[in-house]
Amino acid sequence: MPVEVTWWGHATCTVEDSGVRVLTDPLFARRLAHLRRRRGALPPPRAAVADVVLISHLHADHLHVPSLARLAPGTRALVPRGTARSVPGLARRLPQLRFTEVAPGDEVPVGDVVVRAVPALHDGRRLPVGPRLAPALGYVISGEARTYFAGDTGLFDSMAAEVGDVDVALLPVGGWGPYLGHGHLDAGRAAEALARIAPSSAVPVHYGTYWPIGMDAVRPHEFHAPGLEFVRQAARLAPAVAVHRLLHGESVLPKAAR
Repeated sequence: MPVEVTWWGHATCTVEDSGVRVLTDPLFARRLAHLRRRRGALPPPRAAVADVVLISHLHADHLHVPSLARLAPGTRALVPRGTARSVPGLARRLPQLRFTEVAPGDEVPVGDVVVRAVPALHDGRRLPVGPRLAPALGYVISGEARTYFAGDTGLFDSMAAEVGDVDVALLPVGGWGPYLGHGHLDAGRAAEALARIAPSSAVPVHYGTYWPIGMDAVRPHEFHAPGLEFVRQAARLAPAVAVHRLLHGESVLPKAAR
């Protein structure tokens, strides 16, 4: 059965592999604090159907408690090690989920796939005042294909070695504001990461969905342009990789090497 990737917006994707539905960083809100969803309809109820959910780090747009509350009882949730101490009461607020804390190198079998946690270069604290107890993570989902979900990350020297051989890469190429700080990939840096990792296929994520209220006129190209710019930069730096720039809610059966 081919692997299918659906992008729901921001960093939220469904990866279906070997009959297992994997959901990444679910964010189903129309508004989150000072952010509002500017593009794409809210994900439909089927987006919340998953066997396992992967949380890359503790920022509220990646670990969003109301969105996690929509998941069915018994859904497994992989979270960075230290989450329980960093987000007190999380398990009490979400008793229907089965939480497993993981660190880079940990592998968790879920049905016929294995999920491996890998490092990410990002401030993974529960902001604004959370302690530095839980690292930011990426994940590699191995089944019929090997799919890398980068979460939020910057480039780091050991990225290719830590991720290993993968077929599909889900890479962040932008953000939710007019400026990207340390520990993020813009379109150019994401294309460089793509060249290092060298998958068969890639899907750009984490752009063109949320934007701060009242800032529509501030550097609007940072909202609209990252996906197309990633396609352009990837063609230059990693021409052998098939890049799939999806619309919100669109799915693709990416090419795998195996």
